[in-house]
Amino acid sequence: RNVRVTGSPPTQPIYLIYGQQEALHLALEEGLEERFARHRHNHLALRAGLEALGTEYAVEEANRLPMLNAVKIPDGIDDVGVRSQLLNEFGIEIGAGLGPMKGKTWRIGLMGDSSSARNVLLFLAALGKCLADQNSATQSGAGVAAANAFYSD
Repeated sequence: RNVRVTGSPPTQPIYLIYGQQEALHLALEEGLEERFARHRHNHLALRAGLEALGTEYAVEEANRLPMLNAVKIPDGIDDVGVRSQLLNEFGIEIGAGLGPMKGKTWRIGLMGDSSSARNVLLFLAALGKCLADQNSATQSGAGVAAANAFYSD
């Protein structure tokens, strides 16, 4: 049985258009090269901190995006437990792995205005605590110390 839908397509909510316009305005105001450099700088600080916490990236360096960091979940660490603790204790949400990477990786966003030293250090402190709560061998402050050392150089 065929169903025919008549009428015009739905109208996009205007607030989404205004939001996109403002986001583009902010990006152009900062300058695209400066924005790309800020994202890369904070990505490298995050990388230093994650590596100090014993976390490895899920992709080769040449294929990494500064805005979305895909990292392997360390052995013996409960994926859902860490993500729940990050959200409930610190208000930080990270993405789970998708498809065949489910339960094996985390996706850590560092995009737009959230790409800042403040957020990198806050996230590393929170993740360090979560990992230490599950594994006494993890030194919770190691990630923050490594990122601070990167920012100091």
